[in-house]
Amino acid sequence: MIRRRIFEQEHAMFRDTVRKWAEAEVYPHAEQFRKDGMVSREIWKSAGAQGFLAMYADEAYGGLGLDDFRMDMILSEELSARENGFYLPLHNRIVGPYLHRFGSEAQKARFMPGVVSGDTILAIAMTEPDTGSDLAAVRTRAEDKGDHWLLNGAKTFISNGILAGLVLVAARTGEGRYDIGLFLVPDGTPGFSRGRKLEKIGLKSQDTAELVFDNVKLPKEAVLGDPRGGFAMMMKNLAEERLMGSVQFVSHAQRAFDITLDYITERKAFGQPIGKFQNSRFAMAALKTKLDGAWTFVDHCAAEHMEGNLTAEIAAQAKLLTSEVEGEVVDTCVQLHGGAGFMEEYEIARMYCSARVSRIYAGTSEIMKEIIGRSLGLGERA
Repeated sequence: MIRRRIFEQEHAMFRDTVRKWAEAEVYPHAEQFRKDGMVSREIWKSAGAQGFLAMYADEAYGGLGLDDFRMDMILSEELSARENGFYLPLHNRIVGPYLHRFGSEAQKARFMPGVVSGDTILAIAMTEPDTGSDLAAVRTRAEDKGDHWLLNGAKTFISNGILAGLVLVAARTGEGRYDIGLFLVPDGTPGFSRGRKLEKIGLKSQDTAELVFDNVKLPKEAVLGDPRGGFAMMMKNLAEERLMGSVQFVSHAQRAFDITLDYITERKAFGQPIGKFQNSRFAMAALKTKLDGAWTFVDHCAAEHMEGNLTAEIAAQAKLLTSEVEGEVVDTCVQLHGGAGFMEEYEIARMYCSARVSRIYAGTSEIMKEIIGRSLGLGERA
């Protein structure tokens, strides 16, 4: 792997700590998580005990008060490289920042201690049965009843949907296209229920579910910030979400490359390792070049993000590039495994299935191209 210049000595030490913890506490249970269709709550609590959850949270809530995006990159890289379903980046860098940045002191005091300890697992409910990438088209509605909000609607494809103890729900609050609020809905709230636990072709050990909100009565303080400002909050946070996704995608691709390099070095055909054939050498050379390029761009974006300069367009480029590279790398690596690459007992086969969704969630590749294209002044005329 290309030398990465954004990390310092403290990050190397942190990576070593995370890796040792994952090897002891997470990876050994991966097959059980796969059978269960979700990770255990104990793993979340173990991560909390290590101080790995919402590190940016104030010390008053049990956090470290450390908002260093590189720490979460390391967590994501180490956990995403193996098939284990522990969707910690969703908790830490996709949902948690909403509460941290936009939550009131009362909201943070109520929920953040559990977020930090791992007792309260987070999920965000944006996608609906008829609404995917177009977030402004959500139909779930929250009506202002004077002394409370009344929430009705349904969400689907919600990651951490079964385990979540707190769900951040996007709901329409007015008649304007962008009149959307974000609501904090704890597990056990009357009217809030889970629908189906969804079966996927990949990411088998990550719980994904349908959520139903049937006349859910929420206190006025359940809304996060401005009741009509949720769309702007989502747009602000989506750049970080797409960057964190990019970290996961390229980490996953790097793992596929590494295990394939080991495989073609050991596997023989016609009296020699298959890695010595020109086709194998050329294929791996091309993949390494693309991986190193992807890592460099991701690290550049991370540096921009930490300086407050990451734009939605650059984040879209990162998401597009890394998800497409991941798809190409994993597909080529399956081919280099031959028949073994089609067998579920081989890690590369499971990686192949799990990688396919990267070009879909957090905004499809087509939506990323649309965002990038419009930034070039190539949008459709009004």
